[in-house]
Amino acid sequence: MTMNKALSMLGMAMRAGKLVTGDETVLKNIRQGKAKLVIVAGDASENTKKKYRDKCASYGVKHIEALDRLSLGHAIGKAERVLIAVTDAGFSSSIERSLIQSSEVENID
Repeated sequence: MTMNKALSMLGMAMRAGKLVTGDETVLKNIRQGKAKLVIVAGDASENTKKKYRDKCASYGVKHIEALDRLSLGHAIGKAERVLIAVTDAGFSSSIERSLIQSSEVENID
């Protein structure tokens, strides 16, 4: 139930324009203080996971490793996605709550 809610919220955030994907775009939003939550796919490379874990920690952005690249991409109507940054506080808190309640979350910083 909560996993479906999280995926639905990701789709709504994408349609509302409150979500960005891709390495450079996510990094830019973290640096500019626009990213409220960064989601890294659980099947991302260890280098990618570490890079975003460290970057989010240094900029004070919430970071979750959850789901897989296919689920993330499908939720937002795109091809496989490894990185997603939510830029709206309301969406980010709802998505974070749903993912935390789910057993799919692997690591929360």
